[in-house]
Amino acid sequence: MRFDVVTLFPELFAPFLVSGVTRRAYESRLVDVRLWNPRDFAEGNYKRVDDRPFGGGPGMVMMGVPLAACLAAIRAERADAAPVVLFSPAGPRLDHAGVEAWSASEGAVLVCGRYEGIDQRFIDRYVDLQLSLGDFVLSGGEIVAMALLDAVARLQPGVLGDQDSHQFDSFNPALDGLLDCPHYTRPEEWEGMKAPPELLSGHHVQIERWRRDRRLEVTARQRPDLIAAARAAGRLTKADEALLAKLA
Repeated sequence: MRFDVVTLFPELFAPFLVSGVTRRAYESRLVDVRLWNPRDFAEGNYKRVDDRPFGGGPGMVMMGVPLAACLAAIRAERADAAPVVLFSPAGPRLDHAGVEAWSASEGAVLVCGRYEGIDQRFIDRYVDLQLSLGDFVLSGGEIVAMALLDAVARLQPGVLGDQDSHQFDSFNPALDGLLDCPHYTRPEEWEGMKAPPELLSGHHVQIERWRRDRRLEVTARQRPDLIAAARAAGRLTKADEALLAKLA
């Protein structure tokens, strides 16, 4: 899959693409990331990419002309009609289901906005989808682009050390959409705190029940909305409901 990232700050991606376990996806081109600076397509000696908003007001607005020229260059290089994604507070929030869909796709063109926003005419004509990371505002879309790329990369075959690792992620349907359980490792006792004996028992059924109970407990405490969703989907067992009743 290929992601073309339109950004005024391509240098922000340099350390991201060569660090951590997900670098395997980028180095092998399982997730092919290409960076495009709209300033390279701007007109005039100053390569201007922004201007004051019509009607007045604070800040600057990214101009549609260099963005459209940049997109045209990407289209000329790509053989497919990849969707254009703009990261914006106006879009729906990215979630696990969305990440899974992108991880099985051919990729997209990711537009990272800056300043007060982008000329609406570019959005109206070229943008297929807007996505948000949450109900807050960032300085630009680069962090959101990195979040999407990282989430997609770790789902690719062979990227994680243990191929089954992502099956136990929070929000995964394999865990019925619940949060993940707590994790422990050596030493068995640290600063007076012992690892749960169930995890040291070697009894796989007991271990799995402990993990399931802790997932339910953490989710009920931190994200009760996920419990409601799992219940509505019929994903909770009688044992699950019995534990939740005790926690209530």
